Amino acid sequence: PAATCTRRTTSRSTGRPARAERYTGEAMSLATEQRNRRMLRARDRMDRHYAEPLDIPALAEVAGCSEAHFIRTFRAVFGETPHRYLQRRRVERAMALLRAERSVTDVCFEVGFNSLGTFSRTFTEIVGVSPSVYQKRSPTAAVPTCFAMAWTRPSSFGEARKPRG
Repeated sequence: PAATCTRRTTSRSTGRPARAERYTGEAMSLATEQRNRRMLRARDRMDRHYAEPLDIPALAEVAGCSEAHFIRTFRAVFGETPHRYLQRRRVERAMALLRAERSVTDVCFEVGFNSLGTFSRTFTEIVGVSPSVYQKRSPTAAVPTCFAMAWTRPSSFGEARKPRG
């Protein structure tokens, strides 16, 4: 029997440590590794060009597969569709810009949203408060940027806590 141990795995949606799982020492198949690398290349392109319109055909070409297969595989690998991933990345960037005292309208268009209403609704779904409320509540204390970003990063799409009552 293969040796067993416990290893940390990462969350599909956030890429951060999620939970410990049992590891049997079996290697990942070459096909799975290649698929994951192709999806990472597409996700990296989305991260670099988050403010530009989402172009599924171009991302599918980067990943080396059809559009439908790309969307299904991306969701299987990362736990969310390419569109939702891009929205979350845009909101993360918007949070940083709002902390820098930029206007909500300017931030909306700078991060790639075409409508202030869509931006506000998406921001509220992900963060739990509207962009203007977030800006008023944002910390003004001098802390390292890496700490502020880690502290305020949304963990995944749609996880904003709703008030109980």
